[in-house]
Amino acid sequence: MPDSDPLAVLAARPEVAAASAAARAEVDALLWRRDVRAAAAEVAVASVDRGGRDSAAIDGADVVEPDDSPMGRVLGAALRLTAEVPRHVDVFATAPLQALAHLHAVVAHGFLPADELGRPRAGMQADDPLHLGPPPSATAAAERLMALAQVLTRPTEAPATVVAAVAHAELASARPFAWGSGLLGRASTRLVLAGRGVDPSLFSIPEHGMLEQGRPAYVSALRGYATGTPDGVSAFLVWHATAVALGARAATVP
Repeated sequence: MPDSDPLAVLAARPEVAAASAAARAEVDALLWRRDVRAAAAEVAVASVDRGGRDSAAIDGADVVEPDDSPMGRVLGAALRLTAEVPRHVDVFATAPLQALAHLHAVVAHGFLPADELGRPRAGMQADDPLHLGPPPSATAAAERLMALAQVLTRPTEAPATVVAAVAHAELASARPFAWGSGLLGRASTRLVLAGRGVDPSLFSIPEHGMLEQGRPAYVSALRGYATGTPDGVSAFLVWHATAVALGARAATVP
């Protein structure tokens, strides 16, 4: 396998290949369900709502409705972001930095000054709801964001589940924005799976699969990815594929 396709090298590890295939099978089964196809619009709307709520809950905002409380505002931000995803799928596939800038302006509105919306952070300030610890420097985070954009627009033989996992992990661990990088990371899973034809209608709820595995497992997986070791990265890819599979099973017809 060529070294020019590093994602394919990761995807070829047996544990990653097996988890990715299982996740794809679960999503395919969801898309073929007659009741889901018959109520496509309702299922997609329900996925947005539940996905936003579960993403917020991962950050500690496990509240019923958005309001002016700190956690209520986080829930509102997560719901806004997830609702915006369908409109940015095509842009993310060809110009991921442009899509991320627009989505960050949506999610971080009211949390950052206007001149920081859609812009990578300039200093070490980055929200850390998962308690991952100090983020990479602003320079390192910006470099990783640029590298991610290149990876996302480069041809690869890796399955979409692996590409989505790397996008998610890079945003959530590098935290290139001063606020909301984790929410964006989880939203990027939807963007990749839709853009690469795995779940084009956005029926599944990958955020639910992330939440269902538990916050400690999520933090452990991200920390493993951040080590940069093959085993650490592979463990995150397996965790993420499991989340996608669980998220496909969680989709329901309202």
